[in-house]
Amino acid sequence: MTQEFFSEMFERCVLEARGLPAADFMSAGEPRGHYRVFFDWMRGQSEQQIQNKRAEADLNFRRIGITFAVYGEKDEAGVGTERTIPFDVIPRIFPAQEWAALEAGLRQRVNVLNMFIHDIYHDQRIVKAGVIPAEQIFNNAQYRPQMQGVDVARDIYAHIAGIDIVRAGAGEFYVLEDNLRVPSGVSYMLENRKAMMRLFPELFARNRVAPVAHYPDLLLDTLRAAAPQGVDNPTVVVLTPGMYNSAYFEHAFLAQQMGVELVEGQDLFVDDAYLYMRTTQGPQRIDVIYRRVDDDFLDPTVFRSDSALGAAGLLSVYQAGNVTLCNAIGTGVADDKSIYPYVPDMVRFYLGEEPILNNVPTWMCRRPDDLKYVLDHLPELVVKETHGAGGYGMLVGPSATRAEIGAFRAALVANPHKYIAQPTLALSTCPTYVEAGIAPRHIDLRPFVLSGHEVRMVPGGLTRVALREGSLVVNSSQGGGTKDTWVLER
Repeated sequence: MTQEFFSEMFERCVLEARGLPAADFMSAGEPRGHYRVFFDWMRGQSEQQIQNKRAEADLNFRRIGITFAVYGEKDEAGVGTERTIPFDVIPRIFPAQEWAALEAGLRQRVNVLNMFIHDIYHDQRIVKAGVIPAEQIFNNAQYRPQMQGVDVARDIYAHIAGIDIVRAGAGEFYVLEDNLRVPSGVSYMLENRKAMMRLFPELFARNRVAPVAHYPDLLLDTLRAAAPQGVDNPTVVVLTPGMYNSAYFEHAFLAQQMGVELVEGQDLFVDDAYLYMRTTQGPQRIDVIYRRVDDDFLDPTVFRSDSALGAAGLLSVYQAGNVTLCNAIGTGVADDKSIYPYVPDMVRFYLGEEPILNNVPTWMCRRPDDLKYVLDHLPELVVKETHGAGGYGMLVGPSATRAEIGAFRAALVANPHKYIAQPTLALSTCPTYVEAGIAPRHIDLRPFVLSGHEVRMVPGGLTRVALREGSLVVNSSQGGGTKDTWVLER
């Protein structure tokens, strides 16, 4: 019965995925070579065994509080609800050679994005050269004129980057978007690995899986490397909006893993051009902030006057070079979806190289010809707000209703500059254990790239999976789940 269960489910999974050009786990109807050891192991598992492991993982995630809050969703008492992100016990696996090529592309891209942000706030060479229209930069909602001419430590703005990668077409990797402001999800990457090692230790004995547990050490080293000049033993803190933020678990988790203080705006104050936190031992100077608070809420004297999430005067301390913010204020100008189409041009402009990782082909609706094409092909395309996030503010044409398409058509005509459009890619799939059994589901990958003394990352990242059949939306707030991501060392 054990083999019959798995063979039947896996065969169905292969048959369903066969029409998808870039199925991550199979080739010509058979598992790809680096999945073979896992496949052979899985054949020995019964349905009940897998179900028991799924239940154990979910119980453990709830026990240690690995949850996220859904904005706008409340229970009967009006209290915001929290959920565990569904965790799939079938990992996504990369062979070492494939990961090495992807890693090289990530290094190139993040280096260039940091060069671009520095240029925008200093010489603006790329604008003067006509590579990017000036209005795309200076009318961008994420551009911060207060950062013009401000020098930051090591000229690094995006110390922590989450680059969303998809495989499509003939198996080629594409960058779907760049997350440079306050990218989240790394705690789930770490906890997914812990869960898999606890649930299936025999798998790690059979496979040489590259470790990810050292990420907090790399993160702390990156943050310490960003200390202001002359500070040899910096005090690092994690700044959180508080326990009601959807990613609060991650903020607390990373602070605990790094052994640094988790602080809120009320804990901070500015005195004589330095930033301090209140402690039971008296004020303590802060040198580096890993901030999980958006720009607009960091300093009420400069940005939103109603914010209680930051510290009055923080920007002046930052501009004076007496504290480092990771990531920098104004970094969002480089991860806005209206800037995304220009990243390949940035690579050529700053490095004189061709991009290793390609963008998804993109129509910029502010261009009349692009807008006309998009309006004529709305049922075929994915349309996104340039400032949207979390899977919201987008239209997936092939699965949209006539009313949804009509509403987006009107929005595009009224404000074309607020939207981009992309083809509906045949995203790769990976076998996923869902209620109906094992079935192919679409996935993406968010590697976390750290820029300090050098650009570093742990092998893999957070694989997100669209659990709804046929869905291309992997965001947890939209019904997505996560998988452990393995990079094999041989």
